[in-house]
Amino acid sequence: MLNLFTIISPLEQFEIIPFVIIPFFKHLNLSLANITFIFVIILVLLISLVLSLLRTTRFGFSDQKSLCIIPNRWQTVFETIHKLILSLVVDNVRDRKAQVFFPLVFWVFFVLLSFNLTGLIPFSFTITSHLIVTLAFSLSIFIGINIICVKKHGLKFFSLFLPPGTSIALAFLLVPIEFISYVFKPVSLSIRLFANMMAGHTLLKVIAGFAFTLMSNAGILFLVHYCPLLILIPLIGLELAVALIQSFVFTILICIYINDSINLH
Repeated sequence: MLNLFTIISPLEQFEIIPFVIIPFFKHLNLSLANITFIFVIILVLLISLVLSLLRTTRFGFSDQKSLCIIPNRWQTVFETIHKLILSLVVDNVRDRKAQVFFPLVFWVFFVLLSFNLTGLIPFSFTITSHLIVTLAFSLSIFIGINIICVKKHGLKFFSLFLPPGTSIALAFLLVPIEFISYVFKPVSLSIRLFANMMAGHTLLKVIAGFAFTLMSNAGILFLVHYCPLLILIPLIGLELAVALIQSFVFTILICIYINDSINLH
C-alpha cells in the first residue's frame, strides 16, 4: 500500500495554482494564482513595515534641551541595514552621485530578501524559485541601467564592448565576446538566484518527506525518522543563510553593473 507522503513530489511546492482565471484573447488569460497573492502580500507587508517604522519614531530631549530621535529596536535594525546598503553602494559605484542609486539598490535587497525568506515559511510559496520571475526582475533592472548609461554617455555606450588599447584585428574577436557576455548578465543573475533557491527548497522537501514516510511506519522505522528531522535543523539554518547571501550577492552585482554603466571602461 502506497503511503501518502511517497506520492507527493518534492517539486510540487513550486507549482503555480490559479485561483481566479480571467479570459484574455483566445490563448491568453489573466490568472490570479498563488504566486500573485504571495507577491501582493509581501509588498503590502513591506510597505506597512516601512510606514510603521516611521510612525513609531519617538522624540525626546537631551540634557542640552535639543531635539533628538530615540529609535526603537526595529528601527535600529532597519538603520543598520540602511547603513550597510549605503556603504555597499558608495564602495562599488565610484561616482560622486552614487547615493542617487541607493533607493533602487535598497529596495531590490529588501524585496529579494523578503521573497527568499517567505519561501521558508511552511505552506507558503517561494517566488524566486521560478526562473521567469527572477529573469523578469533582473531584466527590468538591467534595462533601466542601460537607459541610464545611454542617457549619460550617448554613443560612447558602445565602448563597453571594446576594451581600451585593443587592436583592430583583435577587436573583431573581442567585440562579439564582450557583447554576448554583456547580454547574458541578467540571465546569469536570474539563473544564480533561481537555482540556489530551488535546489535548497527541493532538498528540504526531500528530507522532510523521507522523515514523514518513516514516521508513518511502525517499529524501528518510526525511531529512525528522528535522524532526517535532526538533519533538517542545520539545513534550515543554511537556507536562511543562502536567502540572505543570494540577496546580498544580487545587490552587489547590481552595484557593479551600475558602476560599469556610469564609468564605462
